[in-house]
Amino acid sequence: MKRILVLGAGQSTPQLISYLLEHAEQHDWFITVGDRGLKTAKKRIGDHVRGSAISFNINDSEMREAQISRADIVVNMLPPVFQQEVAHDCVKGRTHMVSASYEDLHLRNLNSDANRHGVLLLNECGLDPGIDHMSAMALINSVRSDGGVITGFRSYGTGLPTPEFDGNPFRYAITWNPRNVVMSGEKGATYLIDGKVKMVPHHKLFHRTWAIDVPGIGNMEAYPNRDSMHYKRLYKLDHATTMIRGTLRYPGWCERWLQVVRLGIPNETMRLPDTAGLTYRDMIEMFLPVHAGSDNLEQSIATFLGISRTGKIMEDLIWLGLFSDTPLPKHARTASEAMSALLVSKLQLGEKDRDMVLLMHNIDAHFPQRNNVRERITSIMIQHGESRELTAMSRAVGLPVGIATKLILSGEIPLTGCQIPTHPAVHVKVLAELETLGMQFDETREVIAEEDGTKNLKKGLA
Repeated sequence: MKRILVLGAGQSTPQLISYLLEHAEQHDWFITVGDRGLKTAKKRIGDHVRGSAISFNINDSEMREAQISRADIVVNMLPPVFQQEVAHDCVKGRTHMVSASYEDLHLRNLNSDANRHGVLLLNECGLDPGIDHMSAMALINSVRSDGGVITGFRSYGTGLPTPEFDGNPFRYAITWNPRNVVMSGEKGATYLIDGKVKMVPHHKLFHRTWAIDVPGIGNMEAYPNRDSMHYKRLYKLDHATTMIRGTLRYPGWCERWLQVVRLGIPNETMRLPDTAGLTYRDMIEMFLPVHAGSDNLEQSIATFLGISRTGKIMEDLIWLGLFSDTPLPKHARTASEAMSALLVSKLQLGEKDRDMVLLMHNIDAHFPQRNNVRERITSIMIQHGESRELTAMSRAVGLPVGIATKLILSGEIPLTGCQIPTHPAVHVKVLAELETLGMQFDETREVIAEEDGTKNLKKGLA
């Protein structure tokens, strides 16, 4: 019997755990789900005879090592901050790991030890990162096999409510770890446009946006995501003069979130004082300079940010609760944690609302052997959730992780070390099964003139 240890039972895991349980009898698996909330872990397992739930404390090193060493594979769905500890214990315990989190330097430093011990640490295997890598590599390889040279690569991803959603003025709902929303863009972004490298620091990121017309959805706004240059090297796009990985939002999100960033709220370094008795209004005032100009906090903040006190942005920040007398959560150690709790409480899907996930690639390709024709290839996947619980986000994050877990345990991924799913041994088989589950990309092609390749993007990005 193979033992699977799933760490974390949050919003992204319902369909992952269901997938593993559905295949448990056929493959002789036993699934243990560990979460700090035992009730949540038990809910995911239900009464399945091939599963059990445990209370799991990531900071209990003795317990963590013991549980990991007993497993054949760990499915790590904990927040990225815990990625290093889990991966280290997996290498030590000779246990494979699959994760939906980004691979960072700490993980890459484990590569030699993982290879030596025959351990696979497969990261970035969810939605974005995850399916975006797999579908990009499939598309890139298809172009190359047709003799094409890729000159421009743009990839966009998002998880949002469906377009008809009007549940809040931000047109957003928390369907995954709220920390990832609060800290989005914390490291800024680097990308390539028309042969020029552009770097955007965190405090400018949500100002550096551009419009995107998404087929079937309409007008959206995009902002650059992390280090696109890293993926230019990873995807081996040596001839690309444009390389952008971006995030999509409905119009208006970025100008609102920019003000939150300018206040300094998304940070995980400065500790709040004792939060007993403190309110969100008190916290906001802490981020205001001493001589801000007005005895009225709302007016002072508006003046400090350079926005209208009676305008839509200020109205929406007030609606969010930043100026309310609601007490800060007792567990909040930083403004980021307090903000995460606020987003969870205010940005929810309604009973009848549904979410969607969207991935879109735009590739410009030159085909020298086909009379030098130049094409723009658009590949897009849109998935809609079934309910507030069975979201498109949990499906798109969980299923590729579950499929990869099955492939590893079945010996169908002959890799070791630190990997992401750009390798054909991973993405070909995972994408094939995802397609049978209704998660496929629709592709269109159009002939473009050479000078049209990036001119519209340059208006918003340069």
